[in-house]
Amino acid sequence: MRSILTAILLATAAPVFAQVATPERPITDPQTISSPANPDAKPVPLDDIGVTRALYDAVWSADGKAMFIATDLTGRVNIWRMDANGSWPVQLTQSNDAQAGLAASRDGKFLYFTQDAGGNEYYDVYRVPVNGGAVENLTNTAERSESGLLPAPGGDLVALSTKLKSEGQSNLAVMDGAGKVRNLTAEKDPAYSWSPAAWIDGGKAIIANRGSVDSTVSEVWRIDVASGAATMLLGKAKTIYAATGATPDGAVLAVTTDEGTGQPHAGAYTVATKKWAWLPKTPWEETSDIVTPDGKAMFVRTNNDGRSTLSRVELSTMAKTDLTLDPGRASIPGLTAISPDGKRMFVTRSGADSPTMLYAYDLGANKAVPVVPLAMASLSPATLPKSQVVTYKSFDGTLISAVVTMPFNLKRDGSNPAIVIPHGGPTSQSQDGFSRFATAFATRGYVVIQPNFRGSTGYGKAFQEANFQDLGGGDLKDTVAAKTFLVQSGYVDDKKVGIFGGSYGGFMSLMAIGRTPDEFAAAVQWFGIINWRTMYRDQDELLKAYQRSLLGTPEKDGAVYDAASPLTYMKAAKAPLLTIQGENDIRVPRGQAQEVHDLLKAKGNVVETIFYPEEGHGFQKRENQLDSLRRTIGWFDKYLKGE
Repeated sequence: MRSILTAILLATAAPVFAQVATPERPITDPQTISSPANPDAKPVPLDDIGVTRALYDAVWSADGKAMFIATDLTGRVNIWRMDANGSWPVQLTQSNDAQAGLAASRDGKFLYFTQDAGGNEYYDVYRVPVNGGAVENLTNTAERSESGLLPAPGGDLVALSTKLKSEGQSNLAVMDGAGKVRNLTAEKDPAYSWSPAAWIDGGKAIIANRGSVDSTVSEVWRIDVASGAATMLLGKAKTIYAATGATPDGAVLAVTTDEGTGQPHAGAYTVATKKWAWLPKTPWEETSDIVTPDGKAMFVRTNNDGRSTLSRVELSTMAKTDLTLDPGRASIPGLTAISPDGKRMFVTRSGADSPTMLYAYDLGANKAVPVVPLAMASLSPATLPKSQVVTYKSFDGTLISAVVTMPFNLKRDGSNPAIVIPHGGPTSQSQDGFSRFATAFATRGYVVIQPNFRGSTGYGKAFQEANFQDLGGGDLKDTVAAKTFLVQSGYVDDKKVGIFGGSYGGFMSLMAIGRTPDEFAAAVQWFGIINWRTMYRDQDELLKAYQRSLLGTPEKDGAVYDAASPLTYMKAAKAPLLTIQGENDIRVPRGQAQEVHDLLKAKGNVVETIFYPEEGHGFQKRENQLDSLRRTIGWFDKYLKGE
């Protein structure tokens, strides 16, 4: 009965495919990718990859003489203080739980930060004296999460977002120096969240964004701090307007919008005249960023097919000056990344052959100045594999881009193993920056491809929405086409290709081994979705709202839910499967991993499942980061290489 019902459901839910429009770009001939010769190439030790630190946040002190960074130097994400001109980092806090979301108080006495409990993503606001001392939990609210801290230009107020566990929506609020939080908004729609973008008028008002969880709608508001009176400045149905900064008087806003183009682009909006100033058109995703303290310029990030560049744009003329950074993945970390004197700005940059580096960018000299190396010495451009962005046609002619990382010294004889890595989201993108997974695989002889399947960001609204109510359908075909591209290169053995991903990438890995059981010889999935119905029942309210934006509701759209659940296809699965899951994950609850394990174990498949206590959606503790990496590599070495 179940199989007959499933067939009916799938027949009624079957989508009609047509080529999706994306920016024009040339098709890559698979035969043009190559494996460079390097007699010194050898696998990078997994411990070195695991110990290479990640940067979670960076802010300046109130006087600009010191900087604070959140990183995992000790294997835990804690806070460190450094002299602004360079010094040995001094540890400021210690905790087993991750500490980030940094904000320096304007009086120079304290550093604020946010911390959850065991990866559960319900954050409290803490503070610590900038010279060290006892850490205080200012909010201590088990049923409410506080995040997105932005200190006022004067006084002790901090703008932030608040969210109740029982609700999906978040609100804009202010917190005083004693930790008392006062909401300024009263959002009713669980699909919408408020966040601060800039303080204006000497701290009398806040420019804030109200955006939908699926990133398809956003509005810009002016909120009076004393009264909470709200005035919409920009807003339209099915349109993004997102402020990222403002001049101190609030006269001009730095805004990202997709109005009229279906692709985000950056503009400067003058509030009084309601007039826009634009940069020259680009087919690629372009987003505004922070405004300089003097209000003269904003910064803009252009994402050109997975590679990003940063530019300074003068607000009076819209003249653009590119920052001098090597190609790769670049970003400005946070709304307070510019030093108080306006001379330097924190910038991060990574590439396939270079882990993330934090720079204190000299804005006057237009020069990137490294702050602190975070990578082990063995992870250097001389020893790490290179990458390239490729484009191929999927089953319906839609152009799909992907990042390919090639090992050194491979023979083009069709004998090599490969790994396909679909990204999370799905509203996300694989970019051409450093990936510890691609590095670990490629230095061990695996060709790696990270496809930006339909549903990804960066290629326009039509492409981003092309997998609506078709999760694991067309996007899975795009992902299988990535494997085909590698096989057509002449390097890869069709029978030695594995699939690996986390979150939505884990879902795609499960969908792949169930719906296309002969395509992948082994799979590893981290915190992926097996059953959208139980997901909807068990997950956080905010994520429920996101799920509704992708699939509808299980009551009204039951056929869609079943067609999009790997559970429907798991009876056909053959590939050995490793699952790794955090016990405290609120995004993809623990039950999803248990459900797939029990199902495959009962049918006799090769399956192993690992649960990490005190971890959420992603692993923060170094021992778990290393263990998960070792297990993942070991799984593919065993089932693809036969080791």
